[in-house]
Parts: sequence; structure tokens; C-alpha cells
Amino acid sequence: MPEGPEIKRAADQIAKAIVPYPVTEVFFAFEHLKPYEAVLRDRRILSVLPKGKALLTRFDNDLTLYSHNQLYGIWVIRSAHQYPETNRQLRLAIHNAKKSALLYSASDIEVLTPEGVMYHPFLTRLGVDVLDPHTTVEQVIDRFKDKQFSRRNLPGLLLNQGFLCGLGNYLRSEILFVARVPPSYRPIDCSPAQLAALAQAAIDLPHQSYITKGITNDLAIVHQLKAAGKKRSEYRHWVFNREGKPCFRCGTAIVKEMLAGRRLYYCPNCQQQ
Repeated sequence: MPEGPEIKRAADQIAKAIVPYPVTEVFFAFEHLKPYEAVLRDRRILSVLPKGKALLTRFDNDLTLYSHNQLYGIWVIRSAHQYPETNRQLRLAIHNAKKSALLYSASDIEVLTPEGVMYHPFLTRLGVDVLDPHTTVEQVIDRFKDKQFSRRNLPGLLLNQGFLCGLGNYLRSEILFVARVPPSYRPIDCSPAQLAALAQAAIDLPHQSYITKGITNDLAIVHQLKAAGKKRSEYRHWVFNREGKPCFRCGTAIVKEMLAGRRLYYCPNCQQQ
């Protein structure tokens, strides 16, 4: 599933394609949304904004198109009415005179009024958005200290969109590593310095991933490895997907475990209890 940085980059690409020109046609695959095709035709799109792992596409008639990629959804940008060759099912298409924004495979699509956005069951449950430029380290520390979260295991907590939205599986491994926190810990087990490090990493790493198209490793190390001719997979992350490979900090072999139902990677030396 795409994580917050990938959704934010998708939002940028979609906005670039469909905001500048009036909508000429909208297609919905689902029958209950068909009446909105005429309602949204010839309207202007004001913004395409990420909200956690969802996208909110706001039209100039106060309606907002809510979409969530879920596990398999993918947006494709093409010249107007040009479609890729794919076995995926087209769920949504937004066309203008120049471009088409096409959403394949996703089924979580709604058209909402302002009140519908305000009270949407997914949106109202979202925690602090780590990619929101107004989110602060202090706000994230407060989330870790909150009684409803402080005794939960960190590997599961960092996947909980009601805790912090925009994080996902590769980011949780990277955040724990950068903060030097063992994956067995709960927030209540952490020192104030560790909580501050977790909060800082929870903001910094998603922003770096967004800017660099998915790189969470130290950029000086990245530059050095790229200059040496290494592949992207060899320098992209600190620990994620690097089982058995040497830690960039200490040389210890990276360990992989299944925690909270997903694979997690860590350095047993840098993140020891």
C-alpha cells in the first residue's frame, strides 16, 4: 500500500494535470456514483490534497471527491482520453482538454458535501498528519504520551492511522532505527530523549521520502554509494528490506521479523534494549 509520501506525490501529479483546466468529463465505474458525472462536468477543480493515505479532490461547486487507493489502487496520468494497456479495472476518470487522471483498482470512492467531509468516518478517525507542514514535534510527542497510545507496542502503533496518519511499513522500520528504539518497546518504555527522537524521525523521514521519491537513508551515505555505482535498492533505506546486510552505522547484520502482521527490519546492535 502506498504510504503518505507516495500519496502526496500522487496528489501533486494529479493536481498538475487536472487543476489548470475545466473538467470536460468524469467517469465513475460504480452505479451509485453515476449521477455525479453530470454534476461534476464543466466544473473547475480547486485542489487535490492528501489526507493520510486518502485524496480529497475539491470542486468549485463545494463537492469533494474522496478516494483511497487501498492496497492495489493506482493513479495514472495520460494525455486526454489516452488509456494505458492494463488488466486493471478503471474505477474513476477525470478528463479535461489536455489530460486525463485515471484511478485503477481502488473501490473506496465517494462524492462528499462539506458536511460529509467533516463527518466522514475515515477522515474523522485520522491522527496527526506527519506530512502536514504545521505538524510539530511537540504534537507528536504528545501523541506518544497519550494514555490511549502509550502502552501499545510501537510496531503496531506506527501503522495505526488514528495515531499518526501517513506512516506505513517501510517508514515504521526506518523511524525506529533512526531513533535507536528497540522494536519491542512501547512509548511508555521510552526515555524522554527516545520519545523526542521518535517524534522527530516521524516528521523528518516522511518529508525526506516525499522530496527524494522514497529515500530514507542518510543522504551523505546515499551520495557516496551512488558515486560508487550502487543500485538504488542498495542505498534507499537504512534498514528496510535489508535483511542480513550490514548496518550502515555499525556493520551488524540487519534482522527481519514479522511484527503486527507486517515485516519489520532493525539493527540488533543500534536498537538494543
